Amino acid sequence: MITTQVRHLFLLPLVGLCAAALTGMVLSSCTTRPHPGQMVKRQGDEIVVAGQFVHTGTRVVLWMDPKGYDAYRVERRFSPRNQSDWESSQQDERNLHSPNRYDMRSGALTDEEVERIRGGGWDLPTLQKVVDQFVIHYDACGTSRTCFKVLHDSRGLSVHFMLDLDGTIYQTLDLKERAWHATTSNTRSIGIEIANRGAEEPGDPDFLKDWYHQDSNGTTLVIPGTNTQYTVDFVGHPARPEIVVGNLQGKTLRQYDFTPQQYTALQKLTATLCTVFPKIKCDYPRDAAGNLVTNKLSDDVLAKYQGVLGHFHIQTNKVDPGPAFQWDTVINGARKLMK
Repeated sequence: MITTQVRHLFLLPLVGLCAAALTGMVLSSCTTRPHPGQMVKRQGDEIVVAGQFVHTGTRVVLWMDPKGYDAYRVERRFSPRNQSDWESSQQDERNLHSPNRYDMRSGALTDEEVERIRGGGWDLPTLQKVVDQFVIHYDACGTSRTCFKVLHDSRGLSVHFMLDLDGTIYQTLDLKERAWHATTSNTRSIGIEIANRGAEEPGDPDFLKDWYHQDSNGTTLVIPGTNTQYTVDFVGHPARPEIVVGNLQGKTLRQYDFTPQQYTALQKLTATLCTVFPKIKCDYPRDAAGNLVTNKLSDDVLAKYQGVLGHFHIQTNKVDPGPAFQWDTVINGARKLMK
C-alpha cells in the first residue's frame, strides 16, 4: 500500500499541473491534452524509482542525462572506444566477471513475483516491501568520476548514487535494480558513494596531504588533475577545517570531513528515500546509550535492521563512511525535511 507521505510526493506536481490546466481552460477554452511530439522538461532534482520520477529538492544527474554515469552499459566508460567492448574488457580487467554490474532483487521475492517482475517490471508497492536499508559509503577516490571508473571499468561493481564534492548527486541505476555495493545487504538496500579520500590509520602513508591544503581559508580541497565537478570553478572545503580522529572497527582513524554541499544534498536525498520507502527508518544503528554503533552489526541484528547505516555496519573489513561523517547532521536534517 502506498503511504500518505509517498502519495503526497507524487501528487504535489500533479496538483500544480491541474491548477495550471484549469487556468488555461478558463482563459483559452482549449484542451490541455499534450500534443504529439511535445517535450516534457524535468526540473533536474528527480530520482528514478521503479520508472517513476520523484523530486528531491537537490540537483540530480541521471544516467540518461548529459554528464551522467550509466551503469546499464556493458562497455567500459573510460577506455578507448575500440577497446571498451565486453570481449576486450575481459582481457584487460581480471575483476570483470560479467557484462552486467547489477542484477534483480530476486532474493526477497516469491517465484511468482520474480516471474511477474522479470517480464513486466517493478511496481512501487513491491519495491517498498523489499527495500529497507540505505547504505552510506565513502568512495576513497575523491571524485564521482573516478569512483565510477573504478567501480564500473575495473571492479565490475555498481552503486545507485554517487555524491560529488560540490553536492551533485549522480544516479546510475533505477532503484529497482540490485546494485553490487554492500555484499549481504545488496538485495534489500540502496547505496551511495560519497566523494571523499577516506580515512587512514596513524603511521599510514599520508595520502590526505595531496588533497587538503592549509591556507587563509582554513582547509581547501585541491583535486589533482582536471576538476571534473558539475559546478564550474568549484572550490571545496571540508565542513570542519581540522582533521577528525575517531575509532571504528577497533581502529583509530584520521579523516577530513565531507563538504557542506554534500551534507545538504544528502539530507534531502535521505529524507526522500525514507519517505518513499517507509521501511527505511530515518535513523542510524545505536547502542543501549543511544550512541552510534562503531563496529559491524552482528548477523542477527543486521538481518533485522531497517534504516540508514554505514558500510562498516555490514562488513568487518570496511570503515566507510569514516570517523568524520556527521550522522546526526544527516539524520536530524532529513527528519526536519520530512516534517
